[in-house]
Amino acid sequence: MTDFNALLEIPPYSLDKSAKTAALTEELKRLTKHHIDACPAYARMMRAIGLDLDKVKTYEDLPFLPVSLFKDLTLKSVPDEEVFKTLTSSGTTGQKVSKIYLDKEGVANQQKALVKIVSAFTGAARLPMLIIDSPSVIKNRAMFSARGAGILGFSIFGADRTYALNDDMEIDFPAIEAFLERHKGQKILLFGFTFMIWQHFYKELLKSGKKIDLSNGILIHGGGWKKLVSEAVSPAEFKARLTAVCGLSDVHDYYGMVEQTGCVYMQCEHGHMHASVFSDVIIRNPKDFSVCTKDEKGIIQVVSVLPKSYPGHSLLTEDEGILLGEDDCPCGRNGKYFQILGRLKNAEIRGCSDTYAAKF
Repeated sequence: MTDFNALLEIPPYSLDKSAKTAALTEELKRLTKHHIDACPAYARMMRAIGLDLDKVKTYEDLPFLPVSLFKDLTLKSVPDEEVFKTLTSSGTTGQKVSKIYLDKEGVANQQKALVKIVSAFTGAARLPMLIIDSPSVIKNRAMFSARGAGILGFSIFGADRTYALNDDMEIDFPAIEAFLERHKGQKILLFGFTFMIWQHFYKELLKSGKKIDLSNGILIHGGGWKKLVSEAVSPAEFKARLTAVCGLSDVHDYYGMVEQTGCVYMQCEHGHMHASVFSDVIIRNPKDFSVCTKDEKGIIQVVSVLPKSYPGHSLLTEDEGILLGEDDCPCGRNGKYFQILGRLKNAEIRGCSDTYAAKF
């Protein structure tokens, strides 16, 4: 039997298609049964679509939930008294946010998976860490925003954690200079969110004319461009601009969401997003939800073996992507690798939701 603990024992990109399909199918079917038994709202949805787990051959056949459902419904598979932490998605004022309920086991497993995935890129040692954000983002430890959860999650890879921005979201040059002086000649880790790095770090550093040498740094960033989508540049351009202002050239984007915290898809040195042994992506045709072929645009579905305290193990996102290949990336990592094309347009999202709702 393959379970989460067994997957923890192997390298995160070691399973080929056949082995991974078998492992994920077994574990995701088990999780589906668990959530049917433990979450009444999920059980009603599965009854409504007539799910018969005995007829499910691979995890691609399992039903998915639109990720937006977590904004409208309370979906949890643990009693209230076992909820240890509640994560919320990012959202503008007045916007509904997703609420994800985690028990202690869920929090621990997310951290274990994240360590396996990220350390495959950064190495096993904890590195001096520069966080490109302000310290004020970590406030209520019980109710984390997506930003706070991301910072806290990735902070486990860092030592001497230092914030590059002050509470007014301005570059804290004295703090950065002192940090670099303390760790002169050492490899350092930088973490931040794409749109904030662009808006509050890259653009402000360019405007200031000051020079900061981050050539020893590894940057991990994610979260997309949000409201700065009109300023979005390609990953290659993003890296080139940062190299120009601060010498930073080892740059890895990642794809992830609060609804499946812990399972991140890291970008390799060839610019491809990779699925680890803990998760996978399926690209679906927006018209009929059939599985797209390689190089065919569609909606990204994400599956993960981590969500046990809430039914988030199979989710249809609101993002568009393309499957580029499987088991044959030039970087040598096994598993699927893909490209994210951006958010679906509102009309497409509504259309997908309406089509899905019509099944109930």
